[in-house]
Amino acid sequence: MKRSRFSEEQIIGILKEHEVGVSVADLCRKHGVSDASIYNWKARFGGMDV
Repeated sequence: MKRSRFSEEQIIGILKEHEVGVSVADLCRKHGVSDASIYNWKARFGGMDV
């Protein structure tokens, strides 16, 4: 399995930024990921908390 560049805690932090109103496009630019990655993370980690 390929190792992720981001830890689960970092991914959840990025998703929390999206929940408070930051657009997906802004998150992609800020963190250097594709929009598909963010939507995949949302599907996988959407209900988790740190």
